[in-house]
Order: sequence, then C-alpha cells, then structure tokens
Amino acid sequence: MAKTLEEITAEIKNRLDIVEVVSEQVILKKSGGRYWGLCPFHKEKTPSFSVNPQLGIYKCFGCGEGGDALSFIMKTKNMEFMDVIKDLAAKYGIEMPKTFKKGEDTKDLKEQMLKACEKAAIFYHDLLVNQSSPEINAANKYLKERSISREIIDKFTLGIAPKSFTTLYDVLKKDFSDEVLEKAGLVLPAKDGKGFIDRFRGRIIIPIQNEDGDFVAFGARALTSEQNPKYLNSADSLIYNKSKLLYGLYTAKDAIKKEDGVILMEGYFDVISAQAHGVENVVGVCGTALTSDHIKLISRYSKSRRIYLSFDTDSAGQKATVRGATIIREAFEGLGNIKQFDESYISASEDKYSCEIRVVSPPEGKDPDEYIRTVGADSFKAIVANAPLLIDFQVNNFLKHKNEYKTPQEKTKYIKEFLPVLLEINNEIIRSEYVKMVADALKIDERALNSELRKLTYSNSIQPISNQEVKQIVTKNVSISEKAQKNLLSVFFVGDSHFTFAQINEMIDNSYFSNETLINVKSTIDKLICTVNNVKELINQLYTVYIENPEIQQVLTDLINISETFTGLSPEDFQSIIEENIIRLKRCKWEEEKEKMRNLYKNADEDETEALKIQMQLRDKINNRIKSEKMND
Repeated sequence: MAKTLEEITAEIKNRLDIVEVVSEQVILKKSGGRYWGLCPFHKEKTPSFSVNPQLGIYKCFGCGEGGDALSFIMKTKNMEFMDVIKDLAAKYGIEMPKTFKKGEDTKDLKEQMLKACEKAAIFYHDLLVNQSSPEINAANKYLKERSISREIIDKFTLGIAPKSFTTLYDVLKKDFSDEVLEKAGLVLPAKDGKGFIDRFRGRIIIPIQNEDGDFVAFGARALTSEQNPKYLNSADSLIYNKSKLLYGLYTAKDAIKKEDGVILMEGYFDVISAQAHGVENVVGVCGTALTSDHIKLISRYSKSRRIYLSFDTDSAGQKATVRGATIIREAFEGLGNIKQFDESYISASEDKYSCEIRVVSPPEGKDPDEYIRTVGADSFKAIVANAPLLIDFQVNNFLKHKNEYKTPQEKTKYIKEFLPVLLEINNEIIRSEYVKMVADALKIDERALNSELRKLTYSNSIQPISNQEVKQIVTKNVSISEKAQKNLLSVFFVGDSHFTFAQINEMIDNSYFSNETLINVKSTIDKLICTVNNVKELINQLYTVYIENPEIQQVLTDLINISETFTGLSPEDFQSIIEENIIRLKRCKWEEEKEKMRNLYKNADEDETEALKIQMQLRDKINNRIKSEKMND
C-alpha cells in the first residue's frame, strides 16, 4: 500500500540524526547533553550554535535561527521541502507516491549520471583485467612496479581508458543521452562540432567514490611522459564537488572510527598504497587543496578529531602541510584549543581539545607511497604512532636552518617569521619552554625573544575589526505580555511534567493569547495533543506542520528553550508557574484596557454625556476587577 506524504516525512525524520545532519555543515563539540559549534547562518568566533540530540532540534543563541533536521537541510542547502523529501526518500530507499514524482528532472539527471559513472568504471576495470593491448600492458606493468596487486586493482576498481577517441562513448550512448554523459564528465564535444569523444584516453583510470560508495568522478594518470598533464581529473558536476569529497573515504571510514584518527595524503596512489598495505585510515584530496569542507567531513568520523598530515617531503609538500594546518585551525576556531603538548601521565578527555594535528614525515625524503612500498607498512605505522604534534614539527623544521643565520640582522629577520608560531601556544608554561629552546638554539637572549613576543601580542590585540567581519545581531525587545504568553505556551514542551497534555490544556485557556503566531501554534497544539504520546512526538509533529514556515519554526525553538527553565519542578511549582503567567497576562490586559479607556475619555472630553458614560464604564471595570481579585484570594 502506497504511503502518504505525511507517513513518508515521518519515516524520514525517524531516520535522520540531527547531530549527523548538522555535522555535515558544522564542526560540533559535545558539552554536557548538547553539541556546540560556530553558526552557519551568521559569522561568529565564539560558538553560540547548539544542537539538542534528545529533542532533535538546533538553536543559535546569536542570530535566533532554529529548527529540526529537515529545516536545517532546507536552509543550508537552499532547497524546497519537496526536493529534500525526494532526495532523502531516494537515499533511504523509500518509494514516493506517483503524484509527487513529477518535476524531478534534476534528480533524474543525477541518478542517470551516477549510473553512467558506474558503468564507465566497470567498463574501464574490465578492460584492464580481462583485455590485452599495448596501453593495457603498459598500465599493468606500471601498477606492478608500484606493488599494486590484482586484489588492490579490484578493491579500488582501477581501470584503463583506451587510446581510441570514442570507445567508451560508443558503449554508453546506447543507454544514456549525450547530455548525461557530458554532464557526468565522461565525454567532450568533438573539436569539429560533430558528435562527442571520450574525455579520458590512454590513461590509467582511478574511479572516485563518495562516502556512500557511489562512483561520481575519475582521476586519470598518464601512461607516458609525453602526456600532459600527468593527472587529469573530472571537473565538478551535479554529483561531484572536489572541495567536499575525499578520495578513499568510503573504504577508510570504518578504520577512521576504529583508530579515532585520520591520515591525510595528497595523491591517489598514496591512499591506494597505504590502504592496500594495511594502513586503512587514510584519505586523500582529489586534485585540489585541503578545504574546510574536507575537515568538516572527516571530523564526523573521529571523536577526538586527530588529524595526521602526511604530504610529500618536497618543498611543495611542506607548503601543503603548512597550508593544511592553517585550514584545520580555521575550521576549529572558537571550539577550544588545538592540542599543543603531549601528556605523559594525564588522561585527556575527548572534549579537552578541539582537535589534534600531527605531521607524518618519513625519513630519507621519501614520499608516503614510496616509503610504504620500499620500507614497509609496519615501519610507516611506527612513524605515525610517534608523529610529532604540529607545534613540534614547526619548531624542528624551523631550527633545521638555524646555522644559516649568523648576524644579528639575519637572526632578527629569521625569528620574526617564526614568532606567530610561538604566539599560537596558549599555555604560558609550554610557551616559555619553547621560547627557551629556540633562544638557546639561535644563541639569542631569552628575555629579548619574550619581549618581541609581547610586542606582537599587543599589536594583535588592538587590530581593528572591519565592518565586513562583523555581523550585527539585533535582539528583539519582547513585551511583558508576549513573554508571559511564550512562558505559558512553553509548558507543553516540559519533558518531565507531572501533568498530561489534556490537563495542561485545561489550565490554559486560548483567550490568554493575543499574539497571532502564538494563537496559531496553540491552535495546532490543541489538535495534535490528541494524537501524540510525549513531548518529543509533539515537537516532531509541530516542526513537520510548519516545515515551510521558518518564522514559526524559530518561535517553536524559542518555546522549547524556554521550557527547559521549567524542568525539574514539583506539580505544585509547575502549576504555580502557569498561574503566575496567567495573572501577569491579566494585568497586561487590564493595563491595555485602562489605556484604551483613557484615550476614549480624552477624545470625548468636549461631549459631557459621552465622557460620563466612559467614566461609568471604567468604574464598572475597576469594581469587577476588585471582585475578581478578592475571589482569587
């Protein structure tokens, strides 16, 4: 029996984990029962963005944004509700009703591109392992020289693209349109404008999979020195974004979780060689520099966020290490200190540091792939186990050149380049030890070095912040009446209340609400409390009802956060909270009525009869209020 849209939405929401969903966009750090990070909706340096996994919601206390997992996806990816539901239904294998399958051109195109890439990967692989030709033989020889066995070839679906211009195109055009093949990056328009040719020709093919295992792109290595460039990579597409995808993550993610750490390498064959020889928690960037999105991706798989940078040992590799460390630091900014010293006797909790950066440098100037193949995986694992923290790597690297600078002027220029590294050390004791080490190595006065550090610290502390770097958060002033109405409505979301929804509803009359949004929410709650069994179900249903109304979703999030102040109350205190806010609302209403009567009286001042009538109405209202208060006492 086909499911309704409401049933499909409910099933999808049950499968979504709010922490996992948010972690795709935000690096989170657990604190108590919540997770915190830098808000993706406004610029900030101190985390004010909170995720509540128990209730399945998020809330930014800086800009006020809030919602559930579905609304987060919609806002961060700028997608409509139905598009999100269709994508998630496809991901979870949930069949959508036929009435909702129209207008899926983009989704269908993506599916066709994925299928085309999968067929291409299988085609290339089959050629390499089952066919023979000069280029195939050359490819197998190259792979053998790199100690890549048939087992490894199968694991990574390595293949070969023949030299001919249309071999792949002729195979795939039977099942796919030219548009699909071109958008998937498998073919290119011919120069003469007549038809299409294969994008990759005469190259070893390295299929690229996303973290779910789908084939989305390809890397292609040249077979001869005459071919340029050495590596040819797929361009970004609807199914592939190199800045958000790491090569080898699909096969490495379980090992990353197990080892609680990830090793970042540069090249495809670095990753293949490492994983094939038992160093399985290795991933690589796909022909691009490391990005903050890459860091967000891997931080989801390592609780301690332990990242090893294992780039080539040449000058370019060293620069990549420095650049990579900068990207990692920026990604974790505001979430705590980066680990800067090794404890030999203190057991650090997982929340003590925002992340841990270590640098893997094989000796003898060998690249990771070369070292693993020639020296062995066990030796490489030992290097990883003893890899220095980033600060130690930077200091050691800096001191390697100490003998090149002899005059005071040379030393001054040299040390100024390194001062920012020392300034990054937050622990004063640890910093003083490094200062002493550097001063001794360079044969300079330790006090002079500390003096230069203080100058730099002062200079950094008074730098003005440009208007572009600041996003002003405007806090809305809430009236006493609106605050009381929100307090009153929030009691429905108190998780440990001793009262049923029906009992709470009897205490809170709809007439107490004057704010249109809150009236709307109260009306919806009235309808839902007959069908839900607990607070979490109520919250879940409300967010679904208002999925396309972000303003009301934000109000819901505010109400849920207010409700937390009323948890742990006795039945008497809980009831008192309700009564106090009702009294406050009645007073506000009374003040509004008095003000209204005053204005009427002022306007009727010249008409004695009308003025007398208004005075009598005001007197009656006062008497009725006095009687009502005496009865309540």
